Amino acid sequence: MKLITYTDGGARGNPGPAASGVIIKNETGKVLEHYGEYLGHQTNNFAEYSALLSALNKARELGATEVDCILDSELVVKQMRGEYKVKEPTLQKLFMAVYNTAAQFKKVTYRHTLRAGNKEADAEVNKILDNQKTDR
Repeated sequence: MKLITYTDGGARGNPGPAASGVIIKNETGKVLEHYGEYLGHQTNNFAEYSALLSALNKARELGATEVDCILDSELVVKQMRGEYKVKEPTLQKLFMAVYNTAAQFKKVTYRHTLRAGNKEADAEVNKILDNQKTDR
């Protein structure tokens, strides 16, 4: 079974309060999962990788054998494709976690989209970050 994940991560202040957003759809476009997670004080790139890792873990739980990962982080897409090196130590750990998780699937692809093509995942990030302000 093939699933499509839309992931986004954001940090207000970069670094600052950070969150991930995940949307998982089947091939017909039906939303199977949508959620976000507060990540504490982190960078945008940390949040982007965290969202991708979470989405892959959830796709595995849902029984996917193939995953098409759509992100608006060109950096993460190019790093996952091996086009860019991962130099930052914290991101290296997340990269390896994503890499090892992706290896459990028959096929994983990484595609970049503009922010406009990732509005649902972006909305999850902002919902989490907006709620953090009122929870304190």
